[in-house]
Amino acid sequence: MHVFLTGASGYIGSAVLRALIARGHTVTAVLRSGEKAARAREAGATAVVGDLADQELVARLAREADAVVHTASAEDVDPGFTATVLETLDGTEKPFVHTGGIFTFGASGDITEDTPIAPPALTAWRTANEAHVRASTVRTTVVAPGIVHGHGAGIPTMFVPDGDAPVRLVGDGTQRWTTVHVDDLAELYVLAVERGDQDGYLVAASGHNPTVRDLAQAGVEGQPGVEGQADARAAVVAESVDESRQRLGTDFADALLLDQAATGAHARGLGWQPSRPTLVEELRSGYRAD
Repeated sequence: MHVFLTGASGYIGSAVLRALIARGHTVTAVLRSGEKAARAREAGATAVVGDLADQELVARLAREADAVVHTASAEDVDPGFTATVLETLDGTEKPFVHTGGIFTFGASGDITEDTPIAPPALTAWRTANEAHVRASTVRTTVVAPGIVHGHGAGIPTMFVPDGDAPVRLVGDGTQRWTTVHVDDLAELYVLAVERGDQDGYLVAASGHNPTVRDLAQAGVEGQPGVEGQADARAAVVAESVDESRQRLGTDFADALLLDQAATGAHARGLGWQPSRPTLVEELRSGYRAD
């Protein structure tokens, strides 16, 4: 298939690009700069320098493609971009795979595709846009990733010590995060493209739901000079909710303070097989960029 991909230079999008190429698909990617476009070409894509706010460009690329995958999801981009894609693909069998997020479900110890949404302020903007996507007649799938990790990047870098400074928890660290490796996540996007479901929804979760304290201690254990768990515990510092909000910003902190767990059972039932190391394993091995 010929896939129109957004966000090909980003953390998730670059992994999706690699996965699509590995499966034999061709990819056209829109990037904002020549430098980013050059990297996408090196990865195997046909790269176009442009802006997702350019509705004529978006409509043309959607018409020319067999499928659209949107990983460059953002509050200022999504309404116009998705409206253009949905209008262009209406009446065709072309799939549109859109990116959501696990925060949408709020605090829940058993998140599934049917869990009622309760988004924090950070991601409340997604609600109306996802409703528009799901209500369309286009063959849409929303992929909702957990906390994404892999290749020494993403939110988990906050648990890699900076010199001798202690690693700070978010709150007291008892909340769980549901996680997914970026390369496993990318393979789920490919599965969604190839299935082309009507109003599909996929919670992208590996089933690994560590506490924030588990992650922080693993991050310390992964650094040279730490002899064991006792040293790791000593190098981890809890903070109050107000302290986390002041350090990270209220909206971001409140999202990271959510207690969430998921198994990803529905996606597994469709053939998805996450196989990469867990986030705790990666942190204990030293979480560094490739």
